[in-house]
Amino acid sequence: MAAPIEVSGSDTEAHPEAVLSGVDRKKIQGRSLGQIAWMRLKRDKIALTGAVVVILLILIAIFGPYFVQNPLTYHQNLIDPTYNRPKYGFWHSGISMDHPLGVEPGTGRDMLARIVHGARISLLVSFLATLMSVVIGTVAGVIAGYFGGWVDYIISRAMDAFLAFPLLLFAIALVGVVADGAFGMTGNGLRVSVLVIVIGFFNWPYIGRIIRGQTLSLREREFVDAARSMGASNSYVLFKEILPNLVAPILVYATLLIPVNILFEAALSFLGVGVIPPTPSWGGMLTLAVPIYSSDPMFMIIPGMAIFITVLAFNLFGDGLRDALDPRAK
Repeated sequence: MAAPIEVSGSDTEAHPEAVLSGVDRKKIQGRSLGQIAWMRLKRDKIALTGAVVVILLILIAIFGPYFVQNPLTYHQNLIDPTYNRPKYGFWHSGISMDHPLGVEPGTGRDMLARIVHGARISLLVSFLATLMSVVIGTVAGVIAGYFGGWVDYIISRAMDAFLAFPLLLFAIALVGVVADGAFGMTGNGLRVSVLVIVIGFFNWPYIGRIIRGQTLSLREREFVDAARSMGASNSYVLFKEILPNLVAPILVYATLLIPVNILFEAALSFLGVGVIPPTPSWGGMLTLAVPIYSSDPMFMIIPGMAIFITVLAFNLFGDGLRDALDPRAK
């Protein structure tokens, strides 16, 4: 007769039914994909820091202009008439309690007020341009990826044409054409509209290619075949089956496209295609700083740091959001 096998363990392990007896008191709930993504995002401290900075920048752009000085007010008493630069402050920047970021050389306009008002222009243009790019790119990418064939060929070649378009030259020429007004608009309203259309309409192929590739993969999945086998129409498959699965990549790449558009707007403003002076913009401030950066480097550093911090915050948040929404991430 075989010897009895000795089994070691606690009483709880020997009687698991005693542990499971209290399961009914507290139901076990699963986590949705959104909850899992939020849990991952919370663990990414760098992405959360970027998100906090982005929220602060948006609040500053919306409410900041009501709490700062008028960016067009001249303070000639703060300017040294001999050297045409602020009389005091670090590197003769005019930094003081009344002007925390100093004043503009030659005019004495408050730099903090101009940075805050410039943030409104930069974020407004970048958000509207990103929205236009996302809408056009998503529609074109989904249609090209789902239907394929000649439809995919035409849209793909259109993407190639837009990507090869000399955008900077076109923007400069377009501003010259509509300088006297167009579509019933004049001044900065027309300039902002031109920036949004130029940046948004010509940048949609970047996100369009990504959405097309995702759609090509999704249309071969089992749930799409199941919907087709049950007689679902193309519109139902597109809007109910494929599009909801594209929300995550759309959000991620929209977040990463915003800083690209901020840099694009700053570049166009730097070239004189942005808003009309003396309305402040970050790129326009850099243009004014080029001739005098050697005598007043802070005049160039401050708007440059504003662009750098904004772009870095959006990129950090976008990278963290991409990792959080990636189901294959560990």
